[in-house]
Amino acid sequence: MGQTGSKGTTLTTLKSIVQEMNQIPELDKALFRLATRVKHTVNVDSCSIYLADYEHQEFILKATDGLHPDAVEQVRIGFSEGLIGLVGQREEPLNIENAHQHPRFKHYDEVQEENLNAFLGTPIIHQRKVLGVITLQQQQMRRFSENEEAFLVTLATQLALEITNADIRGALGTNTSFGTALRQKNVVGIPGSPGLAVGKGFPPDRSFSLRTWVVRRTNSPQDEIQVYRKAVEITREQVDSLSKSLDDGIPDDVKSIFQLYHHLLDANSLGREVEEKVRQGWDAGSSLKMVVDAYATRFQEMDDPYMQERAIDIVDLSNRILTNILIEAKGKKIVEKQPLEDSILVAEEVSATMLAEFPRDKLKGIISIKGSANSHAAILARAMGVPAVMGCQSLSPALLEEKDILLDGYSGEVIVSPERTIRSEFIHLIEEEEAISERINAESDQPCQSQDGCRMSLFINAGLSAEAELGSANMGAGIGLFRTEIPFMMRERFPSEKEQVELYRQILSAAPDLPITMRTLDVGGDKPLPYFPINEENPFLGWRGVRLTLDHPEIFLVQIRAMLRASIGFDNLQIMLPMISSVGEVEEARRLIDQAFFEIRDEIKDSGERLNKPRIGIMLEVPSVLYQLPQLAKQVDFFSVGSNDLTQYLLAVDRNNTRVAGLYNSYHPAVLGALYDIVKQANVSQVPVTVCGEIAGEPGGAILLMGMGYRRLSMNAFNLRKVNWLIRNVNLSESKHLLSRALTSSSHQEVFLHLNQYLESKGLGGLIRAGA
Repeated sequence: MGQTGSKGTTLTTLKSIVQEMNQIPELDKALFRLATRVKHTVNVDSCSIYLADYEHQEFILKATDGLHPDAVEQVRIGFSEGLIGLVGQREEPLNIENAHQHPRFKHYDEVQEENLNAFLGTPIIHQRKVLGVITLQQQQMRRFSENEEAFLVTLATQLALEITNADIRGALGTNTSFGTALRQKNVVGIPGSPGLAVGKGFPPDRSFSLRTWVVRRTNSPQDEIQVYRKAVEITREQVDSLSKSLDDGIPDDVKSIFQLYHHLLDANSLGREVEEKVRQGWDAGSSLKMVVDAYATRFQEMDDPYMQERAIDIVDLSNRILTNILIEAKGKKIVEKQPLEDSILVAEEVSATMLAEFPRDKLKGIISIKGSANSHAAILARAMGVPAVMGCQSLSPALLEEKDILLDGYSGEVIVSPERTIRSEFIHLIEEEEAISERINAESDQPCQSQDGCRMSLFINAGLSAEAELGSANMGAGIGLFRTEIPFMMRERFPSEKEQVELYRQILSAAPDLPITMRTLDVGGDKPLPYFPINEENPFLGWRGVRLTLDHPEIFLVQIRAMLRASIGFDNLQIMLPMISSVGEVEEARRLIDQAFFEIRDEIKDSGERLNKPRIGIMLEVPSVLYQLPQLAKQVDFFSVGSNDLTQYLLAVDRNNTRVAGLYNSYHPAVLGALYDIVKQANVSQVPVTVCGEIAGEPGGAILLMGMGYRRLSMNAFNLRKVNWLIRNVNLSESKHLLSRALTSSSHQEVFLHLNQYLESKGLGGLIRAGA
């Protein structure tokens, strides 16, 4: 096999072949070059590549070096025909000594392969879909070696990604062998903010970028320092203006995202290092690039998703400073294009400032090629009520410019250049959502009770700004989950006890007659603190939630003391412990809570003020607790099911990982079975139980949970009215029957089918999307 004999050389050769293919923009030319390179690398008589055409159910010969060139694009082999079809059907390599004697061999005059005997074919597969077949053929009758087979299999995996990307480019109208006509393309990312949107793709015009900036020297360092300082001042004013320009309905805690930008603009942050580079002889733009590149690389290499997202903020802010350096120093005029119609904002990495400056009346949706549901852009989008999809790695902003886009923020699906019927159906869905919203709003003051008298209590999940969420017209039955970690994540240090008291007091006083359930600090996993770095191989199974706070009682006790002090004079505080996996953790946490309670009570005993003992509950999100509920029931006053993490742990799926996000689904029959078992055990132990994961705020989920026996659901304020309205239009007996069908289903798709059929039968089909 010549130069592919050693592992090192094989890897080097593979990289060389793939890199060379990447440099050829047209797929057909790239495939021809690939066939030639492989043929000579492996030293065979022929290498050919066939791509799958699913519309016509056949493989098309797209490139060859060894077969007759006239056969390209002419030879089409059915999915169930010949050796090529057999490789596609079996989805594994086929290595035979004499192809002509194989019972599945089919002769095609055009290819002129009469003298070729040995055959090795390997499927090209991407995400379980066969994209094509790559073959090696030789006159000599022999079986290809294990090394040759391994080489071709490895190459096929690399080729799959290139074909997928080229297919998308072709579908979106660029010049490839797939043609120049626009074709509909569906891409799935990570849901970032719920809702449906239609608009034209609009990538912001970024005229100046540190990424493309060429470093330059300067002979006037003092002048460059003044230019830099002036640019920072202009940028600071712009950030202030952007923060103030956000809708009044955006919670203050969400707007505080911009505090990070102000911190970075502080002279003691980036400024000191940039000015030091200038004094070393580099101009302001080059100095900024050097410092920021080092910071961004450091953040991007961290395992924590939150810290990785901060690289986006640093680069975005620095590009703004660079632009202002050029305006200040060079007098450049920058006129950025503006959207003139309903638009979907598309960027490699959508930033908070990018979102804030986009004309609100034109912004219908957001697509971020990189990023996750934890990015500042996603947090802002949810607060603004703008649908968003994150992590669409197979797309690029340039390809989406001016393209018609349908965006589904519920499922994370993006449809580019949709077919006319699909677009019409999507617009019809949006119109139905708007119509149902009007009906929901008109009946929002009605009690949450099913048609046959089953009363449900609906709470809200809060954290970004509970006072804003509680201040809405319908605040539900109270707060079922207040995420205390959000204020911790928005700061550059641990908040003091006094700062926490002020925040918690504000929340408790917003609804003094309603229960407020505050979850103790739940960081780690996908929610690290920037000032408390945790570097772990697998943070989701690591040091997070109550594990972290019990290891740091000084952090835990300060927070509990703050909660208790804030509750003086009130009787609505409930404390909830996250990530519980054993009875011992609950016992230890209760001991610390009791210690803090007695301390505060002693401190105020002469003041005449009243301190009530809070009810203590735990999150059920680690599968082990499902088997210790009777023992745990003796320790706590209530349970709360965190269905999001419970789903992740039961299915072993990280929902922020685009490769496996499609496997994450809370309607998986196993997850539904676990939820049903929890409520039955809780009822036996007479412990109240609430569901506070996303499934509680989804119409289909609410129906199933009601059928299971849950009477307390906690959700985002955005979904509360919708679920309230739905419960009043269904009945308990039917939901129990629906549950029995869901529990015996074989997949979440079958569960959705039953849900949709039920909604159709109630005249609700299409009005509320069962799985969203």
